[in-house]
Amino acid sequence: MLVTEHDGRLLARIEDDRMVFEVSFDRLDATDVTLRFLRDGEKVGSIYNDDGTDRTMARLTVPGETDFISVEVPKAFVADIVDTAVETGRVVDETAIEGYRLRVL
Repeated sequence: MLVTEHDGRLLARIEDDRMVFEVSFDRLDATDVTLRFLRDGEKVGSIYNDDGTDRTMARLTVPGETDFISVEVPKAFVADIVDTAVETGRVVDETAIEGYRLRVL
């Protein structure tokens, strides 16, 4: 797992034998149970809960397509993303992020 600043953005990457998920973003926007990755004001991906809070899924948005790539990620990775975004001032609304923490993490 890696969540760090890189090239003026946050980079989040996780990989194992089955998958690789990587996204770079400027801002992190939260709703009750969804995180949205924003780059240059556009949504480039999200993290959402499938089956309530049992599975946390990360999705990349493919520009110009209706398809997407989605993989299951551990909550520890999601928590690292949230913590780093808060620490670096990259969240859209800190109150919404705290609500997300309570509901999902």
